[in-house]
Amino acid sequence: MPSSLPYRPAVGVMLLNHEGLVFVGKRIDQTLEGWQMPQGGIDKGEEPREAALRELKEETGTDKARIIAEMPDWVTYDLPPHLLGIAFHGKFGGQRQKWFAMRFTGKDRDIDLHAHDPEFSDWKWLAIEDLPGVIVPFKRDTYAKVVTAFRHLAKPL
Repeated sequence: MPSSLPYRPAVGVMLLNHEGLVFVGKRIDQTLEGWQMPQGGIDKGEEPREAALRELKEETGTDKARIIAEMPDWVTYDLPPHLLGIAFHGKFGGQRQKWFAMRFTGKDRDIDLHAHDPEFSDWKWLAIEDLPGVIVPFKRDTYAKVVTAFRHLAKPL
C-alpha cells in the first residue's frame, strides 16, 4: 500500500560503456546485497539533466559521460513498509524519478567510488538484461521500465 508521504524528486542514470554494458554499484548501506545504477535527489532550483550529471560525478567519481537519451515520463516507486520513516530522513514515501541514458567516454580507471562520500562499496559492468535480477525487489518494476526504454542503446559501439 502506498504511503501518504510525498515522492522525492530524483534522477537516475543508466551509464553504458562502449561494449553496451551498464554500470551498477553495490550499495554500502544495505544488509541485503543490493546493486543499483547511480541515482539521487534533485536539489532545489536544479534541472533534472544537471542533477543527473551531478549524481553521476558524486557516485562514480567521473564526469566522463554524455547524455544520449532521456525517458519522456517520470517513473515512481514506493518504499517498502520497513523503510518508511527511515529512508530519505523519513520525509518521503518513495521517489519520482527522471531517467537518463549516458555513454561512458572514459576508461574504467576513471571510476573512483571514493571521490566523494561513498555510496557504493564495489562496482561492475553488467548486461542490461541482468539488471532486474540484481536490484532490490521494490525497485525492480522501475528498472524494468528503464531497461525497456533504453534497451536499444545497450549495444557495442
